[in-house]
Amino acid sequence: NVDHEAVLDNVLYARAYTSKSFCIIDSIMALFRVDFSGRGELAERQQKLAQMLSRLQKISEEYNVAVFITNQMTADPGAGMTFQADPKKPIGGHILAHASTTRISLRKGRGEMRIAKIFDSPEMPENEATFSITPGGIADAKE
Repeated sequence: NVDHEAVLDNVLYARAYTSKSFCIIDSIMALFRVDFSGRGELAERQQKLAQMLSRLQKISEEYNVAVFITNQMTADPGAGMTFQADPKKPIGGHILAHASTTRISLRKGRGEMRIAKIFDSPEMPENEATFSITPGGIADAKE
């Protein structure tokens, strides 16, 4: 079982003074993978994940807060059979996918370039953007 108070005590946070409100959860599935290991606990893990995502959605709507969630990727053992271009899939299954409005995949490109790909959004078509991370912040990629 998850002790919610213990989880909250271990959350790092910083306060930014701005009119925009964000809630950023880094590596959401890491919180669940520690407490729920193995296929025998998969149903309970997914149920707890759904409850947490429902609460986040209510907080987002009630307080007008944008919620950003990062997630881990894992090898998809069935990808070799379907000839997918990318044999990785996000952890968390359909529950996490359906709770997200816009999903963006980040990956390393050539050299110092990074690629962000929108692959699920109700407002934007699937598209990619290339960028680099510099000492001054995020910049357009140099070809």
